[in-house]
Amino acid sequence: MDTVTHTLFGMTLYGAIDKKNESKEMKKSLIVATMVGSQIPDIDVISRLWDTEGLYQMWHRGITHSILMVPIWAFILTALCTLIFKVKDYKRLFFISGIAVFIHSTSDLFNAWGTGYFEPLSDIRVTFGVIPIVDVVFWVIMLTAMIFTRFKKKNSYKSFRFAWVLIALHISIQSLQGYFLYQQYEGKYDQLALSASFVPWNYTLIGKKADVVEITDDALFLDADHLYTLHSKENTILDDLFIQNPDARTLYKWSPFVVIVDDEEKVGIYDPRFYMDGESFLFEYVEK
Repeated sequence: MDTVTHTLFGMTLYGAIDKKNESKEMKKSLIVATMVGSQIPDIDVISRLWDTEGLYQMWHRGITHSILMVPIWAFILTALCTLIFKVKDYKRLFFISGIAVFIHSTSDLFNAWGTGYFEPLSDIRVTFGVIPIVDVVFWVIMLTAMIFTRFKKKNSYKSFRFAWVLIALHISIQSLQGYFLYQQYEGKYDQLALSASFVPWNYTLIGKKADVVEITDDALFLDADHLYTLHSKENTILDDLFIQNPDARTLYKWSPFVVIVDDEEKVGIYDPRFYMDGESFLFEYVEK
């Protein structure tokens, strides 16, 4: 998910806690636990500073987003709160911090970018593609809860808890529809990827069979709309590309499948899940 959504997740998690009898120090600790916990897996963006081998695509949403890192991040945040605010409710802080980190890492599984959810045990990028990276439904639910609690401050945490119920329901509906569509297309292709549209209940299916990639917009309750047919030069040897452009090797490993370009001007690869208006923004190539 995008940074704004993760921030709203943290605010909504903080709002869902009943803080009526908490001290000021504990409330500050809970803010750190929820807000920092909702962002800390994305600390991997600083790896750009020392990436000289084109590995950032694998590092971002890699080990820092692993499910195995949840208790480690929770421990770090609990220790931080204990040192700064001198609070001693370790178990509760650890639990809340862990929930915040878990929501971040797990929510990122549902969009097309995916995460290294099981690193370092596996470097497979887990992606479901049933939620867009920026989901306005999430924003509407959480912002509505915040606005509502401005007028109804008594037991306001209940409104935020209800918001989490709606978020879970939205994810479930999106996931079920995406699953059914995926099943309908799976038999037609050798490889298939799903990417949710910004419009709720609409999806893009990207299927590859031999050297042909087809991109189709579809929804359970609407007719399919074929968008593009792409041709991949599957017989192209990519060794020189990988040597001259290390980012291309990383993209090849990171993507479920790629389209290979080999024409008079360039040789390269791109991820067709992000193809729009004649190009993909994940395109790595070298000029001939």
